[in-house]
Amino acid sequence: MSSEYELSEDRVRFYHENGYLAPLRLLDDNQLDLLRKRLEAMIRDDFPRADELLTAPRLKPGDKPGMIYFQHAWLVDDAFHDLVFSPRLTVPLCQLLGTDSVRFFHDQIFYKPARHGGIVAWHQDYSYWTRTEPVGHITCFLCLDDATLENGCLHVVPGSHRWNLLPKVDLMGKKEDMDSIKSVLSEEQKANFKPTPIFLKAGECSFHHSLTLHGSFPNTSDRPRRSVVLNYMKPDTRSASTQPIMPNAPVIAPGAIVEGDLFPIASRR
Repeated sequence: MSSEYELSEDRVRFYHENGYLAPLRLLDDNQLDLLRKRLEAMIRDDFPRADELLTAPRLKPGDKPGMIYFQHAWLVDDAFHDLVFSPRLTVPLCQLLGTDSVRFFHDQIFYKPARHGGIVAWHQDYSYWTRTEPVGHITCFLCLDDATLENGCLHVVPGSHRWNLLPKVDLMGKKEDMDSIKSVLSEEQKANFKPTPIFLKAGECSFHHSLTLHGSFPNTSDRPRRSVVLNYMKPDTRSASTQPIMPNAPVIAPGAIVEGDLFPIASRR
């Protein structure tokens, strides 16, 4: 494992105390430009591998969508595939998880078009991942555009990774849905509900624990906010369900390690 990509002890400590860490420079200008171009091609109706994307957007000229969301970019494009295995990313992930290796879970694209992108309501990632156990998951949120308040940057609630698992909410609804999470919080949790915006430059990423409460507001700016979300887990994470762990994935017997082509080891010491 390359020491040049290791985080300082102070940064690792900050993550464990607060449930998130930012920023980390992940892409250089050439990589950033390439991923932007590839992403713009993927969302079009003439993308040749659209059938391999999960919920492909298939936009036509003149379409004005709201939030664009899809998965499996890493399976159809070599640049997105290589990003999953980048030591600049996986070395810090091993440190934060306290493991000698890290397993890839799945990718997500969140694309908020200018003045059209919607919300991602407050939630904990693990509430959607309970078909795997135990909790040992981490998310990398990579911005392909500068993330600001105006274009709907990510917000986190520091320390919320120590809260109990909260009920699911409607993730991509109306702006007023951002307040619905408070109906399931205890009085102590409400008192500690103090969101922090994560401002990132294009090519930078943040990390957050799978129980850290987070969300984002609409894009009200005149430019897009494009992001790549890469989710990882400890290498010995096990199935907790008789249903597929992820859409289009094969069933993994309860108690068996989550592994296979869709869940590769991304880094090993």
